Order: sequence, then structure tokens, then C-alpha cells
Amino acid sequence: MLQISQHPDDSKAYRLQAEQFLPLPREELFDFFGDAFNLEKLTPGWMNFSVLTPPPIEMHAGQLIDYKLRIRGVPLRWRTKITAWEPPYRFVDEQVRGPYSRWVHEHRFSEEDGGTLCQDHVNYAPRGGTLINWLFVGRDVRRIFDYRRERMRRIFDAPQRNIPELPRSNNNDTQPPTGPLSSAALRNPRR
Repeated sequence: MLQISQHPDDSKAYRLQAEQFLPLPREELFDFFGDAFNLEKLTPGWMNFSVLTPPPIEMHAGQLIDYKLRIRGVPLRWRTKITAWEPPYRFVDEQVRGPYSRWVHEHRFSEEDGGTLCQDHVNYAPRGGTLINWLFVGRDVRRIFDYRRERMRRIFDAPQRNIPELPRSNNNDTQPPTGPLSSAALRNPRR
């Protein structure tokens, strides 16, 4: 399941909800997601994503992590702060500096029928508002999380389990999104 909708409390923000069942113990999955360097394995190649914070990264509430990436060809830096760290149940990362006006990503892990239900809850507000979200950001975020879902399935060799099929994209995961670039929205990341 992957769904993006208008945030109920903020007309300029959006909510992404995604879930995926993986046939592994919760502790093992939490450890995988709790390693910031594994995010490189879950991010499409067209984003040229890499972690800049040197290893080892000791995860805890308050930890800052720096990344570099490209969005629609524009190089960006992103800094997140771990604002909640509750192994093996959940953690939250929030953008401190980056391409969004707001990005708060909660990762939840719950045991279920011989495996773990992984849930993502993201509240985000794109720079440039509703029009930019409709033209670019919403599509890109969906594409990133679709890729992530497929990568998790492959990494953990997880069969599909009563999960509704998502619309398939003909885009190659190594290719950046095409279409006009909103450079104004990307060139002014919060510092």
C-alpha cells in the first residue's frame, strides 16, 4: 500500500503512507533500517544519493546525518535529525536542511503473522506549494517509494502478500524523471 494525500491539518502539506510486509523478525529489519548507510541501497540510482556523515553513525535521538543527492539533476545537500529512536518499534527522522519546507518521516515496525509490517508515515511540504507538488514532487516521491518497496522485496526475497498492485511505471530506476525542471523550487533549500 502506498498513498499520498493532502495533509488534513495543513493545505500546503502532504501525507505519504506506505506499508509492506517482510517475512523477517522485527529486530532484524529495525537493525537494517537503523543503519543510515542502507538508505543508499533503497534509493534510486538517478538520485546519486550518498551519506556524507562518516561511519560509524551511532543512532540515537538527536543524531544529525548529512547526505548529498540530485533531484531532477540539481545537486543538493540534506541534513536530517533523528527525533525519536525507540528500537525495535519506531524511529523518526526530520529534515533540518534540504529540498523541502518540511519533511518528517516516521518508520514503524510491528510483528505480524511470521514477519514484520514496515510502515512509513511521511508528512512533507514542498517548496513551491501545491502546483510544484502536482507537477513534480508528488510524482517523484511516489517513484522513490515505489522503488524502495521493490528493493526491499528483492533484498529480503519477500513474496507479494495480499498487497494491492501499484501502478507500474515504465521508467528505468537509473533514469531521472523527465519534464520541466522547477529550478526555483530546488535552488532555495533551507539552510
